[in-house]
Amino acid sequence: MSPTAESDLLKTPLHALHVELGARMVPFAGYSMPVQYPAGLMAEHRHTRDAAGLFDVSHMGQLRLVGPDAARAFETLVPVDVAGLGVDKQRYGLLLTDEGTIIDDLMMVNRGSDLFVIVNGACKAGDIAHIQDRIGQRCQVIPMPERGLLALQGPKAVDALSRLVPGVEKLVFMTGGAFQWNGGNLYITRSGYTGEDGFEISVHDSQAQALARALLAQPEVKPVGLGARNSLRLEAGLCLYGNDIDTTTTPVEAALNWAIQKVRRTGGERAGGFPGADKVLAQLQDPAALQRKRVGLVALERIPVREHTELQDAGGRKVGVVTSGLLGPTIDKPVAMAYVDPQHAAIGTRLNAMVRGKPVAMEVSTMPFVPTRYHRG
Repeated sequence: MSPTAESDLLKTPLHALHVELGARMVPFAGYSMPVQYPAGLMAEHRHTRDAAGLFDVSHMGQLRLVGPDAARAFETLVPVDVAGLGVDKQRYGLLLTDEGTIIDDLMMVNRGSDLFVIVNGACKAGDIAHIQDRIGQRCQVIPMPERGLLALQGPKAVDALSRLVPGVEKLVFMTGGAFQWNGGNLYITRSGYTGEDGFEISVHDSQAQALARALLAQPEVKPVGLGARNSLRLEAGLCLYGNDIDTTTTPVEAALNWAIQKVRRTGGERAGGFPGADKVLAQLQDPAALQRKRVGLVALERIPVREHTELQDAGGRKVGVVTSGLLGPTIDKPVAMAYVDPQHAAIGTRLNAMVRGKPVAMEVSTMPFVPTRYHRG
């Protein structure tokens, strides 16, 4: 990462709190963000798996799509069933280029009065411009820079949050609702990016720090930085935009077929009609035509395998490359995600990761590496 002057970086509404808590701040997506607190990455990771971790994700982009045609308009940009999404239901989606590759991954909620969309921090300016350019004539595209976003993740997140905001315990995974706290409006979804039960809380900037302090005052909750967020999402088998998916990868190559509902597939009621549909639908129907596929890998030795590491077959031929990798604190083994050619993508296939010129034995594994614990009711 090129050096960025601290003064050039944007600050989230929780910046002063991070500094007060002793966070190590780093440049991320144009913001000064906490990578870890004094407890350290491993302790923060384990605390999230055991209790509840509070993450500042206010660098992410929040926007509203408003108007009677908003859902159908948004369907022209994503290979996802937006029109059939029930009120207060949330769905994962992918913004695609005209070549069928991934501009960004996102979350959307049908709030009845609008479609609430959350995009990645590093991509938000481009995403919002793209959405405005493509469908701004069919619906209002309203960015919400005045709102912060907190993620409270872990098996005890519901205990901590329901004390402050009664009623959140009634939500189930991938649903949301409007709530009040201290006279301000919150929109809370039961979702997150750690593989744990938890919540994402959209809050006005003016209340974000007070809400974060109130959550940190709960006995279950500790602050968690970007370092543990990364290790948690990798153990959960979740893609990081810029590492595991980008404008060179299609949803099918990325093994995100589950994110394309039947209604948008060949033979579906609203098949196609999204950018790159011909290519994406052809790949869905004929997986044999793929040149590469995203897989999970577990190392058979205790040597972490990092992104950009080359993967070779037993004969020393390059068959893929690692896109994310680290020592998984929960599984206590080195884990990774990679793109490999399809003939080396079967579960149990042995590959060698070339770490500093030496082969590290790895095996293609199912994902997630750690079982997810979403609250489905």
